[in-house]
Amino acid sequence: MTAATEAPLTIGKYRFQSRLFLGTGKYSTMEQMKSALEASGTDCVTVAVRRVSLDPNEESLLKHLDLDRYTLLPNTAGCYTAEDALRVARLGREAGLSDLIKLEVLGDRLTLLPDPVATLEATEVLVKEGFTVLTYTSDDPVMALKLQDVGAAVVMPLGSPIGSGQGINNPRNIRLIKNTLSVPVIVDAGVGTASDVTVAFELGVDGVLMNTGIALADDPVAMAAAMKHAAIAGRVAFQAGRMPTREYASPSSPAEGTITASAP
Repeated sequence: MTAATEAPLTIGKYRFQSRLFLGTGKYSTMEQMKSALEASGTDCVTVAVRRVSLDPNEESLLKHLDLDRYTLLPNTAGCYTAEDALRVARLGREAGLSDLIKLEVLGDRLTLLPDPVATLEATEVLVKEGFTVLTYTSDDPVMALKLQDVGAAVVMPLGSPIGSGQGINNPRNIRLIKNTLSVPVIVDAGVGTASDVTVAFELGVDGVLMNTGIALADDPVAMAAAMKHAAIAGRVAFQAGRMPTREYASPSSPAEGTITASAP
């Protein structure tokens, strides 16, 4: 099986052929954002509810997105309490954006790490209200299980802090989360370059969400294309099954055997 032939990623009633999910912030122009989305091959873009103007007379991010092509994933970026995140999620749905929600409840403004208690609380409430919840969380396997238990459709452990570009800091935790959960696992935050995406997919995750690694690259459109190819390489490598690692060398050619030379 290859990335081109495998079944789409299923999240609730939604199907995604591409396993890259892209943000829409930090680009220098809307045209640059549109070109980067195109180059990445993504099917799904996340937008901060706080950034979306619903006034038809105002310039809006939504006017620059092909909503026949991309599935919108509203998010609660910038929320620091469960109550604030719930309010923003409900506003997004009432505005007709989607019943999908990427839930973020941050713990502090320095690290932008998630508040685990508030995140769990908000996830449980939104699930009961009929949202399809994709929950941003730490790379803690115990918290990942708790989020699954309260009904998160997707668990989204961070690769490293938001916007840091550090890559996958705790690959063992990410692999453990993926191997433990039955719901899809999407790495979110910290991806800086194409190799980070490949590493994430080689760990077996179902998807990767990124924004800053593309938007702040010197050439965002070229980086978006690189991320697309990195995702394919990592996913196919995982499906292929890597060779076992060994403590010592192992020769590629047999040490014993007869070499026969042909006559000229």
